[in-house]
Amino acid sequence: MRVIDLDNINLAMRNEEQFVLRCEEVFHDKISSAAATILASKDKKPIVALTGPSGSGKTTTAMKIDEALERRGVVTQTISMDNYFLTVSPESTPRTKDGSYDFESPLCMDMELLNEHFTALARGEEVLIPHYDFCRQMRDTSRCPPLRLQKNEVAVFEGIHALNDAIAGRHPEAEKIYISARSNITDGEAVIFKGTWMRLTRRAVRDYNFRGTGVAETLDMWANVRRGEKLYISPFKQRANYIFDSSLPYEVSVMKNYAMPLLEAVPQENVRRKELLELIDGFQGFHPIDPELVPPASLIREFIGGGIYDYS
Repeated sequence: MRVIDLDNINLAMRNEEQFVLRCEEVFHDKISSAAATILASKDKKPIVALTGPSGSGKTTTAMKIDEALERRGVVTQTISMDNYFLTVSPESTPRTKDGSYDFESPLCMDMELLNEHFTALARGEEVLIPHYDFCRQMRDTSRCPPLRLQKNEVAVFEGIHALNDAIAGRHPEAEKIYISARSNITDGEAVIFKGTWMRLTRRAVRDYNFRGTGVAETLDMWANVRRGEKLYISPFKQRANYIFDSSLPYEVSVMKNYAMPLLEAVPQENVRRKELLELIDGFQGFHPIDPELVPPASLIREFIGGGIYDYS
């Protein structure tokens, strides 16, 4: 877990534009390093398993790694593992203790098909990539594009269960990358803003802006999301060949503009009021940064909008 000191942030804030650009340069260096790791082993490891918890910025990071590899002459084929969900069934879909469907569970995934595709693609064989219709909660068999890796191509499988033992543990031919906002911000010895809070903030702002989900609903879902992370994601992160911290030190100051009005509007009777108040208090020590300073290609744009990438 990385630690960022609030005093260093406040010192850098004397020149906000330079601070933003420097943070983005450091993030770019991480992308280049991840791409170099993949490039060095692509002949033996043409499959990349990329994972991270909710709000980690997996999608943008995967796109940026794709761009970095393509600049080096390597073509990437990015596959969302969401397309490997099994059709929802009352008889077979796993459930939580309260009886609701446990969509965080790897048992919701077609692990057998994923394993077949990892093996086949590594051998240079053709596979048909499935397509999952989330509206109908079932696989759409009419939309299964073929994929065969050519000599200078890699396949990037992106999803929360990419490092699960049932997949990554059976495939040494896969390069494994774990992404998360892993930095805590401290004031002296005290942690004043946790990396998990940033992921919650990212998800709350994104879901409110682009998915029509209120912050109260996001807070209600967060406990189950965290439960899934602790059970199904975190235990396998040490399998990663490369661990990627997606934190940006200036991000709290940008997100304050979006998050505070949403958080303060949550009704006081919300059952997660204590966590909500902790998060609101966490933002208090940060001066806001104008979102206009956020570059169009920044990972932060995945959550606030106005970026160059297509997330549809």
